[in-house]
Amino acid sequence: MDILQKYLPRTEFTSYDDFAANYKVVADSSFNFGFDVVDAITKAEPQRRAVVWCNDHNEEKTLTMENMAVESAKAANFFRSCGIKKGDKVMLILKRHYAYWYAVVGLHKLGAVAIPATHQLMQKDIVYRVKAAGIKMIVTVDDPTVLDVVDEAHLETPLEVRVSLNGDREGWLSFNAGCTAAAADFPRPQGAEQTVATDIMLLYFTSGTTGMPKMVEHNFYYPLGHILTAKYWQRCFAGGVHLTVAETGWAKASWGKIYGQWLVGSAVMVYDYDRFNPARMIEVLQNHKVTTFCAPPTIYRYLLKEGFTGHDWSHLRYAVVAGEPLNPEIYNAFLEQTGLKLSEGYGQTEMTVAAATYEWMEPKPGSMGKASPGYNIDILAPDGHSCEVAEEGEIVVKTGNNPPLGMFNGYYNNTEMTKSVWQDGIYHTGDVAWRDADGYLWFVGRVDDVIKSSGYRIGPFEVESALLEHPAVLECAITGVPDPTRGAVVKATIVLAKGYTPSEELKTAIQNHVKHVTAPYKYPRIVEFVPELPKTISGKIRRVAIRDSDQSASN
Repeated sequence: MDILQKYLPRTEFTSYDDFAANYKVVADSSFNFGFDVVDAITKAEPQRRAVVWCNDHNEEKTLTMENMAVESAKAANFFRSCGIKKGDKVMLILKRHYAYWYAVVGLHKLGAVAIPATHQLMQKDIVYRVKAAGIKMIVTVDDPTVLDVVDEAHLETPLEVRVSLNGDREGWLSFNAGCTAAAADFPRPQGAEQTVATDIMLLYFTSGTTGMPKMVEHNFYYPLGHILTAKYWQRCFAGGVHLTVAETGWAKASWGKIYGQWLVGSAVMVYDYDRFNPARMIEVLQNHKVTTFCAPPTIYRYLLKEGFTGHDWSHLRYAVVAGEPLNPEIYNAFLEQTGLKLSEGYGQTEMTVAAATYEWMEPKPGSMGKASPGYNIDILAPDGHSCEVAEEGEIVVKTGNNPPLGMFNGYYNNTEMTKSVWQDGIYHTGDVAWRDADGYLWFVGRVDDVIKSSGYRIGPFEVESALLEHPAVLECAITGVPDPTRGAVVKATIVLAKGYTPSEELKTAIQNHVKHVTAPYKYPRIVEFVPELPKTISGKIRRVAIRDSDQSASN
């Protein structure tokens, strides 16, 4: 069954220009992924693979679309028996356990709002989220640390229902037992309980580098927005196996572990691990014949150090990268070891893939590619004019009154914050980039991260890329330090690789390395070696924390 034909009048294109001009998704206002995709595929192809799951304890499962249809119906009935109804908020802290797919699709069918979350949240994080979103239920794995944190948060919040997979703790319900006892049929709700595509389907709390997390609101059209992500950027295909390296608590899981992949006909590979092991990841890619792969540059860096050579990669057809800009040395090393050209993509929790290197385009290492169909991207200077070629400015999406399919509705319960980034039909991403003569977009950094020194604008990514080419540098962050003469000077905060120790000689060697790799004016005049970098829960470097620390030290 090619379900895409129902939503895409045309699926094949001859060029990027043809794709950009003629790609279109058609869906009616009652679209619900649970019924219109999961159940619809099940009726036609019940044994189609949906999830291929494994962990580090020699456990494996292959779950079909029929499994998903039945188990999601049971989950919906279980949630309903707990008092959950359309519009209620349910947080899912399920790591990479296959129960996540049952639960999230069940919530979609019921019309409740799913809030995926990471197991790394602390008690204060849970309290904030429960109160801010009005969360009624939390469903978690049976991890004592997670259970303890939720119990502690429960004492300070109006949270009504706590559910874990086995429910072995007092006051907790069992998801497994509840679903086992539930009916295997969940008819599509009618009347007031029926969903419409503009209802809220998902809420994501962003792990912003400043301020409290924002609640990004996505409606029931959102899965269709990821046809772009899966079919045309990741290049998933019917019968394939796609692996995106992400825990279910992050929006990246929606990009690569469910919606677009199932719409295209690809199974989702889920490697359920607690600690990343590059050798084991390569083994999973090999053993399960993964055909398409997506990971952030950091993961590729570790995999390349482990080594792709000596393996048969004929099954791996495409590989893409997102989450942070791609350093050219990673691109070249991956090409050398596998014969595949990495294709970058760009987006935010608020969007689907807004720009990418698509199949008709030659990759330019370090470039995010070109705008996706439906995303009218411009680069704006601070005074509001559209930037010329090679001129840096903020990435904006000109939405008018018709935002791209899959773009967020706004920030939940926060009209003021929504207006601060989305006014007069223009959404401000807060990211700085420039466009080359071929129309490719190049990431510079967040607006707040760009350094102005002696009249130059210096983006952290360029300097960080240069630093990462030095063998002594494992991780790094570039920030600006106020300077009375230059306005600001570049500072490098560096975590050293194994075998290297801090010294003045090493600082000088690293500085000279940057001068030779990129424009000399960009070299870090200040170098600090640290054991680790401050990061958000999602692993993003908190440059603002480094700047604040430097400011405190100077006072």
